[in-house]
Amino acid sequence: MNHSLQFAIIGCGRIASRHAAEMCRHGKLVAVCDIVKEAADTFAQKFKAKAYYSIDALLAGEKKIDVIAICTPNGLHASHSIRSLQAGIHVLCEKPMALSTADAEQMIQAAKNAEKKLYIVKQNRFNPPVMLVKKLLEKQKLGRVFQFQINCFWNRPAAYYQNNWRGTRKLDGGTLFTQFSHFIDILYWLLGDVADIKSFQANFLHTGTIEFEDSGVVLLKMKNGAIGTINYSVNAHRKNMEGSFTLLGEKGTVKIGGQYLNELDYFLVENEPVPVLDHEKPSNQYGFYEGSMSNHDKVYEHLVKALADNDHAMVAADEAIKSVEIIETIYQQRLL
Repeated sequence: MNHSLQFAIIGCGRIASRHAAEMCRHGKLVAVCDIVKEAADTFAQKFKAKAYYSIDALLAGEKKIDVIAICTPNGLHASHSIRSLQAGIHVLCEKPMALSTADAEQMIQAAKNAEKKLYIVKQNRFNPPVMLVKKLLEKQKLGRVFQFQINCFWNRPAAYYQNNWRGTRKLDGGTLFTQFSHFIDILYWLLGDVADIKSFQANFLHTGTIEFEDSGVVLLKMKNGAIGTINYSVNAHRKNMEGSFTLLGEKGTVKIGGQYLNELDYFLVENEPVPVLDHEKPSNQYGFYEGSMSNHDKVYEHLVKALADNDHAMVAADEAIKSVEIIETIYQQRLL
């Protein structure tokens, strides 16, 4: 693609601003869409784009869009992505890809039918400690990985869920989909597929506020033989405390820690010096709570390259579907 890329955004919520900034760096944001007229108008004015209030209107009114970013509630990702693909537009969809494997498969089929690209935002893969451990595993520096532990201890107060789509099964889907799908993606990216899952879930502090769990413990056996746990909660007192991934291998032990997989908490690997990592970017700030690391600049750099070169690696839908599969299985295999 030699011409300046033309972008559009569906869903003018908080994460949309990250997309808009990158779109303006790599091309032109020509149109935005939100069913809340005020949100669409405010966003369009800020980024000098045209406002639409329905996907139908946007797709009918704009014929030269190259890429649409889907930034709507989780439960709408599938239908909005499919509509955009069917209109002949490449799609970059925010996580989670969908709330069911069946919906994700329909998205993949729609992309194939339209001969368009469907990419999913997985920005935590670009965190320096995560990339470091990925390279260690690729070079087999840790030897066989025996065990792992993922801890996700965040805070989401009742106010986070009030007067919006969050907390509903239909549009939110569950804590693993909305808060912690990045951690499931990193698990799959680093250790491969899952062989067996058992899980316990409970709602301790959000009864009457959300339609699913606020805490869970998952026991996993991977196809490569490694065993491990995921401990997750949105009940950390007052603020996010930890988002970590520990790996125990025959030749080394590493822990990616911090609040968002953004620090190297410990590193002891045979014949490997302790690395000095790049200075980390801040997390996404959303008013009274924080989200994952801000790596949308990297996402868009790779998006532009992938659109120009079919051989360039980018998180495509047929890989991103795995985290949906794993989360769906965790919820199906709950024991409590």
